[in-house]
This record gives sequence, C-alpha cells and structure tokens, in this order.
Amino acid sequence: MNKNIQKTNERIRNESAFMEDIRAEMEKVIVGQPIMIERMLIGLLANGHILIEGVPGLAKTLAVKTLAATICTSFQRIQFTPDLLPADILGTLIFDQKKQEFIPKHGPVFANLILADEINRAPAKVQSALLEAMQERQVTIGDTTYPLEEPFLVMATQNPIEQEGTYPLPEAQIDRFMLKIKVDYPVMHEELDIVRRHARGKPVEVQPKATPDQILRARQVLGECYMDEKIEQYIVTLVMATRQPEQFGLAEMKPHIQYGASPRASLFMSQAARAHAFLHRRGYVAPEDVHAIAMDVLQHRLILTYEAEAEEVTAEQLVSKILEKVEIP
Repeated sequence: MNKNIQKTNERIRNESAFMEDIRAEMEKVIVGQPIMIERMLIGLLANGHILIEGVPGLAKTLAVKTLAATICTSFQRIQFTPDLLPADILGTLIFDQKKQEFIPKHGPVFANLILADEINRAPAKVQSALLEAMQERQVTIGDTTYPLEEPFLVMATQNPIEQEGTYPLPEAQIDRFMLKIKVDYPVMHEELDIVRRHARGKPVEVQPKATPDQILRARQVLGECYMDEKIEQYIVTLVMATRQPEQFGLAEMKPHIQYGASPRASLFMSQAARAHAFLHRRGYVAPEDVHAIAMDVLQHRLILTYEAEAEEVTAEQLVSKILEKVEIP
C-alpha cells in the first residue's frame, strides 16, 4: 500500500501543478480571500457546485468570473431577478414557420461554468429550474433531454437572507451544493491593497492556465487518492452526529436540529477531502483534510427548529460543537 501511495503522490504532484497556476492567476485579481479561492478549486476538482454567500461588494461575482477566465472553456453568467422565468435559464421550444415544427433554443445553462449571480433574488420556481442540471447534468426541453457537456459546474452567489428582496433557496436545491462558502470583509491591510490596486486604473489581465481535458484528467486522479477506513468512518460519524446528536454526547443539540445532513453530505465530504489533499499535493487523505472542509459541507444542510431560531443558535455553532466532540482518528 505504501508503494501505491508513493506512486499516487508522484502522479498528483505532476497533475496538480496547473491548479497552482490557476490559484496564482486568481490572486492577481482577488485580494485576501484565500479560503474562498481554495474552496472554488476544490469544487472544480471534485465536480461539486458551490454556493458563495456574503454582503454585496465582497468580490463574489468577480471571483467566479476570474476563475472562468483561467480555464479555456465556455462561461455564462445568469443574473437572477424577480421577473426571471425558468425558460430564460433552460431554453424553450420555438416554432419554425418554414419547417412547420418546433425547434429547441438552448438557454445559458448550456455552458461548462455557470455563474448564478444573486440566485436568491429570484423566486423558488426559477431557482428550481437548475435542479435537474445540477444533479443529473442534463436539461429537459419539451419531450427531449439534452446532456450537458463536462465539466459542468454551477457557482452561485447569494446575499444573506436577512436582506430585503431575497428568497430562501429550497432545501432540495441547497442540498445539491457541495460547499457553502461564507465570505467576510477583508482586514485593514487587505482593503488598503484593494484601494491601491484600483487606483492604478489598469485592470489585471488573467491568462488561461487550464483546459477542460486537464480538469477531467485531474478528477480521474482524484479517485485514486487513498482514504483509510478510519477516515471514512470519521466522515460518516460527523454526518450521523447531525441526525442523532444524543448518540454522540450532544443531547443538548437535539432540540435545535429538525433535520440533519443527508447521505449526499457523506459523499460530498469524501470527494471534497480528496480534493483538499490533491491541492496540498498528497496522495492520501488526512484527518485535517476532512476537518478543513467539514464546516463548508455541513452548515447549509442542517434544518434548524423554531427553538434554535428563538435562541439565536446557528448551524455554524452546531457544526463547530460536532467537530469538537467527535474524536479525530
């Protein structure tokens, strides 16, 4: 097994070089958001959609556009607004008078990288238009189903639901996002750097550093990354603790959780942990890989009770308690 891990280590070191190039290009534009950049790269590697939440002005949209510019692939930005319709995203059937038949007109979702900008500014019926595309990687228009070209990745931005003019995402859709990243304000020296960069007046040109083939090849290598049985058990235990906290010495959390994380959380945590190890150029998953991404995988999957809301208990606080309580292998 050690020899296999060494071979995987060497292969990952070779295959992961282009990811460092992507990170470097993004850091030319994005100041002071290393966690957000890393999580976006994890989503790209692990074939998982990403939800980025933060108040306006924190470079959420800019980060996704910058990532798209570093990859030689198709990109579409969909601006979600209250008057948007599902057909505006997926496409529709248009009647051709010459041929006397309906022909499909594909919508902007037919691209490799989708920026769903301010996704919670549109009502639920519009948000749900992405459900089939995100899960099955296909779109149905009329009676015909069209497969989406790989790699296909949705990166959505949203404003905090407390803000005016927002609609909460349906549980079925929010569960399809592998990671939820919460973006905070930059610290003082980072904001000073932002001001100085913009004062130059010259936009930074981002160069393409990867092709779709490189990304698909890296995903294949990702599956070879070794994960010990103890790590697998650790992942499942973290997820089970969100459903039955009393069995793990967290009985005080029971009144606060209405529904815990679904099995999709275990799958996503396994994939994201492998991607985290890949970015750190390792051919095996360590406990710190799971610990690093557990919050981003779990926090948006917990459905809290009214009691939790009344006591101002957040999902982040509950996940933090679970990470503290569950023993690390």
